[in-house]
Amino acid sequence: MTNRHKREDKEDFPWWLVAVGLTALYLGIEVALSDVYAQIMNTLWRGVGITIFVTIVSFFSASALGLALALGAESRWLVLRQVCRFYVEVVRGVPIIVLLLYVAFVLAPALVDLRNWLGGFLGLEDIRTRNFPLLWRAIVALMIAYSAFIAEVFRAGLQSVPDGQIEAAKALGLSGWKRFRFVVFPQAIRTILPPLGNDFVALVKDSSLVSVLGVLDITQLGKVTAASNFRYFETYNMVALIYLAMTISLSLALRALERHLRSKQEHR
Repeated sequence: MTNRHKREDKEDFPWWLVAVGLTALYLGIEVALSDVYAQIMNTLWRGVGITIFVTIVSFFSASALGLALALGAESRWLVLRQVCRFYVEVVRGVPIIVLLLYVAFVLAPALVDLRNWLGGFLGLEDIRTRNFPLLWRAIVALMIAYSAFIAEVFRAGLQSVPDGQIEAAKALGLSGWKRFRFVVFPQAIRTILPPLGNDFVALVKDSSLVSVLGVLDITQLGKVTAASNFRYFETYNMVALIYLAMTISLSLALRALERHLRSKQEHR
């Protein structure tokens, strides 16, 4: 461990975490003692599962697509490289909420029409656009949006592997897939994991955007609850507390992982 890291570990005591912990303790006591907070928490708790489901499914599907885009952007085929770069730059240039609305009300109906057109040749019964749940439209939109950002994370990680390592793997007669699996990816993952974790934390927060489609996540249930009981202060306190609990827990876990990877690399 370097002197700078040692100094940070000794001197940079996380007072911010103490402040957050005390605030959470205070609100926890309020929830336990107040019938209003308890009722709001019981309502919002139903949205936690939806938020977690949207985040996990969107993140892993976006990671798979992002990895494919990163590999395509590094391909030896010019057309594939240009297509992947086109996708990444266009998607990154569109606000996520605009992309969410576009996917929900433009792309989803187009996909349904395409399915019905193909179904006519296959003898399948037509389906309606309303049969495409808004929850899955939201997941598709977040997957498309974050795949572009994650693709850049993967591409930077893959480029961080020294060319000498790849040339040595070629000299040993390893195929392209084996070079990627046994040489490139194991080294790149140490560079990829921290920013990839940050994208996961960001996606937890951006999952709140699905509320614009009426998906009953934490944010949407908070809006509905506040509109019905007019307890805006208490309701949005609880909404913020739930998101803070999830994001700060993930951030602390990521910092622990970074320290572990850093110490493991320094001991080599």
